[in-house]
Amino acid sequence: MAEDYYKILGVTKTATDEEIKKSYKKLAKKYHPDVSKESGAESKFKELSEAYAVLSDKQKRQQYDSFGKEGFQQRYSSEDIFRGFDPSQFEDLFGGSIFDSFFGGGRRSRSKRGRDLSVLVTLTFDEAMKGVQKELRIRKQDKCGDCDGSGAENGTLESCPDCNGSGQVRKSTRTPFGSFMQVGLCSECSGQGKIPKKVCKSCDGSGHAEITKEITTKIPAGVDSGSTLRVSGEGEYGGRGSSSGDLYINIEVETSDVFRREGNDLYLNLPLTFTQAALGCELKVPTLRKEVTIKINSGTQSGTHIRLKNEGAPDVNGYDRGNIYVVLEVMTPVKLSKEQKQLFEKLGKLDEHKSILDKIKDWAKK
Repeated sequence: MAEDYYKILGVTKTATDEEIKKSYKKLAKKYHPDVSKESGAESKFKELSEAYAVLSDKQKRQQYDSFGKEGFQQRYSSEDIFRGFDPSQFEDLFGGSIFDSFFGGGRRSRSKRGRDLSVLVTLTFDEAMKGVQKELRIRKQDKCGDCDGSGAENGTLESCPDCNGSGQVRKSTRTPFGSFMQVGLCSECSGQGKIPKKVCKSCDGSGHAEITKEITTKIPAGVDSGSTLRVSGEGEYGGRGSSSGDLYINIEVETSDVFRREGNDLYLNLPLTFTQAALGCELKVPTLRKEVTIKINSGTQSGTHIRLKNEGAPDVNGYDRGNIYVVLEVMTPVKLSKEQKQLFEKLGKLDEHKSILDKIKDWAKK
């Protein structure tokens, strides 16, 4: 698996925003290509910046923690990863030139985006433990098929007459302190610099149409209820000259008939008879991958836990699995046969020589 973003920055998963920023500044200065003499410094610098761009953003960090680096990168393009990342905040350390070459000059104006969509996907417990590929059918506004989202018949555009193709309009304003020039987006072409020569008849120039789209998405093993998967660009199309929104898949996992989940650990309640608990035995119990045999010691009491290491739920980030804890429960029989009743009465007579106080003391020593 690719190296974890937290390891790249040398911090733990519980690191604060300030700790992440401090570590990035220290390491980025060390591997800055203009000053570092280490081989591969430029590659390392980009890797550090990618890790910081994700972990410094609350929403991206939450998605990364849910799906791990590989799952995250399947859903986020390089442009998505660095969207909102402002390298100019570190220019006091490095100067702006290196960031200009790596990140295109820092801040970029954001075009209007389409509406984000969300959908609820319910998984069985087994699907959540193994991972699954889901086929989704989404009804949404997408690019018009006839004009490919341009809003123009046959996709033919011409220069906007209002802004002369620049996408911007300038307005001079006089004030007591002098004249000021204001620059804004052209409302006629929405800042694109071009307008349809002839409006598309199918979408009336909007560039979008309502469709039903089938989307295939891979849900990683180990997800739990409350996890959210982001599929970049699969929201609604925002219209001519704008980008699409994103699709958020909210995960809900059905409960298991066998296991109770707490984080990545699973709990299994195993009933024992009086005989099994008193004399000890060996029993087979299920795990997520196979049956395993456990040993029950003689004299076992209710509530005893037996740990099956690394047999629990897989971690979505690719770390070790959780554990399974087998909780032993000694069951009191409800109905006794005549023979069983006689045997319990005989056993009871063997204990009659002990006082209640002695029994309490014996229990306390266990």
